[in-house]
Amino acid sequence: MTTSLSGAVRAERIKFTTLPSQWAAPLVALLLTIGITAAVNAAYGVKDHSLNEDPAGGIFYGLLFGHVAVACLGILLIGQEFNTRMIDVSLTAVPRRGRLYGAKLALGAGIGLLLGIASTAGSFLAVATTVGLDLSTPGLTRSFLAGVLYHPLLVVLCVGLTAMLGNFSAALGLLAPMLFLGTTWLAAIPGVREVGQFLPDRAGLYATRTQAEPGIHYGHWTGLLIMALWAGAAAYGGLRALRRREASGG
Repeated sequence: MTTSLSGAVRAERIKFTTLPSQWAAPLVALLLTIGITAAVNAAYGVKDHSLNEDPAGGIFYGLLFGHVAVACLGILLIGQEFNTRMIDVSLTAVPRRGRLYGAKLALGAGIGLLLGIASTAGSFLAVATTVGLDLSTPGLTRSFLAGVLYHPLLVVLCVGLTAMLGNFSAALGLLAPMLFLGTTWLAAIPGVREVGQFLPDRAGLYATRTQAEPGIHYGHWTGLLIMALWAGAAAYGGLRALRRREASGG
């Protein structure tokens, strides 16, 4: 039985490293993000000016695909245990649900941060070696930091939402398609875009841009703050959901 948070985090880390479905997700995210960024910039970077009008557009092009795998990491960290009922075994080892949940959030945020550093640095390098990159571009340092922080915030958001749903299949079926297509479609619909820009992934991705976009009603740092608020709300909602299930014997 584990009584400390550090012990719970250590147990979650061991679990993570022994389950291929979990450690494969960040690898897929890394390959998709950097690979697609490198391929698109190598093929179209010189011809397609939309990729370099705002350097961040080319740098984070692959993230539009890779962040689906990042979301899957957050879903898998807790959702897989709901699906297999291994959550009961975990609760036997760590009886306090808040501590178990905190350990999953801490592990997810840590992996997300490391993934963010590797993914963002790799994307910057991919652009620099294919079409060139002026590191003195205004806003590029903030763009790098936002790209790094986007990853742990997305993982925490998905851990929290999955805990709220209490079902792996529901979380995967809802969150992955929404990130891949749903919010992009919403942002393209006139009128709905006014609301869609406040969705967590839209706000977080806007924080990575170096230039302002017409129709966006907040600044770049505020975009990251909006995403952080969504992640915090989801994390809190997940904790409340787990404690309600405890009270009801679920």
